[in-house]
Amino acid sequence: MKKIAILVFFTVGFFVHVWACTGLIAGKQATVDGSVLVTYSADSHTLYGALTSSPAADWPKGSMRSIVEWDTNKPLGEIEQVEHTYAVIGNMNEHQLTVVESTWGGRPELVDTTGIIDYGSLMQLALERAKTAREAIKVMTGLVKKYGYYSSGESFTIADPNEIWIMEMIGKGPGVRGAVWVAVRVPDDCISAHANQSRIHQFDMNDKENCITSPDVISFAREKGYFNGVNKDFSFAEAYAPLDFGARRFCEARVWSYFNKYTDHGNDYLPYIEGKTDTPMPLFVKPNRKLSVQDVKDMMRDHYEGTPLDISNDFGAGPYKTPYRLSPLNFKVGDKEYFNERPISTQQSGFVFVAQMRANKPDPIGGVLWFGVDDANMAVFTPVYCCTTKAPLCYTRVDGADYITFSWNSAFWIFNWVSNMVYPRYDLMIGDVRATQKEMETTFNNAQEGIEEMAAKLLAKDKNAAIAFLTNYTNMTAQSTFDTWKQLGTFLIVKYNDGVVKRVKDGQFERNSIGQPAGVIRPGYPKEFLEEYVKQTGERYLVK
Repeated sequence: MKKIAILVFFTVGFFVHVWACTGLIAGKQATVDGSVLVTYSADSHTLYGALTSSPAADWPKGSMRSIVEWDTNKPLGEIEQVEHTYAVIGNMNEHQLTVVESTWGGRPELVDTTGIIDYGSLMQLALERAKTAREAIKVMTGLVKKYGYYSSGESFTIADPNEIWIMEMIGKGPGVRGAVWVAVRVPDDCISAHANQSRIHQFDMNDKENCITSPDVISFAREKGYFNGVNKDFSFAEAYAPLDFGARRFCEARVWSYFNKYTDHGNDYLPYIEGKTDTPMPLFVKPNRKLSVQDVKDMMRDHYEGTPLDISNDFGAGPYKTPYRLSPLNFKVGDKEYFNERPISTQQSGFVFVAQMRANKPDPIGGVLWFGVDDANMAVFTPVYCCTTKAPLCYTRVDGADYITFSWNSAFWIFNWVSNMVYPRYDLMIGDVRATQKEMETTFNNAQEGIEEMAAKLLAKDKNAAIAFLTNYTNMTAQSTFDTWKQLGTFLIVKYNDGVVKRVKDGQFERNSIGQPAGVIRPGYPKEFLEEYVKQTGERYLVK
């Protein structure tokens, strides 16, 4: 999704959405239960958060497949269809294969608007046509070679229950078919991440088991004048996506936050984020402890809390310490330019998920897309099994909902309704959100083992019955979350109406001895804010 703070207008004149996505990674030996974990946050002010699905299908010989660009819905052309395509739900297919991305743009002269395959279609085609990560890499690179690559520079996470690969790709310029790319396997005992900046620097082309590249990945850079050193010193990122301030502070900083949380090297990498050194962070690192699925969910809620980049305690956070800032990220005061931090969690998310893939379970049970809509910080991750044949209605474009069409039946809009109540009075209200969120996610986490045991028993007898069972569970948990969040919204309106707080006891609004609503609490403003307020206004409001 498109690099932050950059509005790209290609030469043909169409607009590209500014999307900015975060992907966190944990290998199977880096997790408490042996799961492969991959996250995705689809961040855009113009993105409606929905869960898409497509069934497995057989296609007649000679069938064609239309390609429509994800960002604009612009038709790009047609390609040959394969004989069989796999079922896909969201960004995971029936074989637990998961593909996500983040856009870094890179050198603008390398965009080829004559290509047919855009990055979004490339992900979908990989999910439709591949069972494993290695197969997906082959599919994706083969497609852009044959039909041309339409998009700008991308990082892809391509994962299955056994392996995780990061592949970075950029085109070759107008009218030049194909792309240059490199794919590196993330070791099983490591964590990694990407967030809208190319992260692959040096790589070992001789290690065919863990590194795959286009044949011309270095020679093309030499030809274009991007690199003139010896091969061993070649950096894909430096050649094709030169570092700038935004890439460092808005993008790489999100990767740093993950590494800072789960390694002992955060202070070592901080100077790079602060612009004091150009020594990049490693592509992957070993964590100081094994991560759970919930750990990774919570990491997607990060705002740099407790770090030098924490934005919840300065003047910009306001009286209620909101860890959010309005866009754009850059702003001017006088003749000087300033910026706001960009954490992992952001209010403009359309949808978020944590993909869980497990080699020790059959595919219909092993693959779970823990899915949520809107801001990860205030979302509830519900289990969507990769065998699910019907997306929950509340996660679809129900009632024709999109990002400018509201629906009371849309989870995207209900979660946005709640979160936008909370943003202005964050510190005052987030506790109510967090309590409900924790209760629901804990319930789903605790139920997982039992649900999967029942599914396994069904699977041993009747695969279709097992799939129907997990589809029903997927839909039930999504709907119950939706219903609960709508109730939370009405509760928050009543509790915090008009700047006061209604008294609550045992989950119910209190009444006095004669049955009338109990007196309200007037929270006022925090002491620190009032002190600054007086400092700014002097004696204007002094009682005399």
